[in-house]
Amino acid sequence: MGMFTTLNISATGLTAQRLRMDLISSNIANATTTRTPDGGPYRRKRAIFAPENIRPNYKSPLVPDRIHHGDGQGVRIVKIEDDTSPFRLVYDPTHPDAIKTGTKKGYVEMPNINVVMEMTDLISASRSYEANVTMINNAKSMSNKALEIGRAV
Repeated sequence: MGMFTTLNISATGLTAQRLRMDLISSNIANATTTRTPDGGPYRRKRAIFAPENIRPNYKSPLVPDRIHHGDGQGVRIVKIEDDTSPFRLVYDPTHPDAIKTGTKKGYVEMPNINVVMEMTDLISASRSYEANVTMINNAKSMSNKALEIGRAV
């Protein structure tokens, strides 16, 4: 695996974790949004990731059970999906978006966002981002050391 491959893999991780942090910050910012342009409260959004190398390579056409998945090529964002968990109900009959009739009269549908869970996910995304930055810095350091060895000879 070459240096540029390492940098590309880490760059895909940086991009994915930055998007994840953007989605988390959007979720936290809309934790109390009860009315969206689509109607209804804001739905929590989350990113779905997948590895880049999803097609296995066979080591030998004669032995198909010995599958080699190849070197890792990073991560990609498959899609951004809405969380389908139910909305929280909060009793507030004075709220303009309160339900007017029925058994849920006076309740307001609040977004399905748990701020504590979002903060935990934000810490996880931040640590993953830091790990990818560390990987890039280590690859740069190794290449610089290799150049220094070449100069000494």
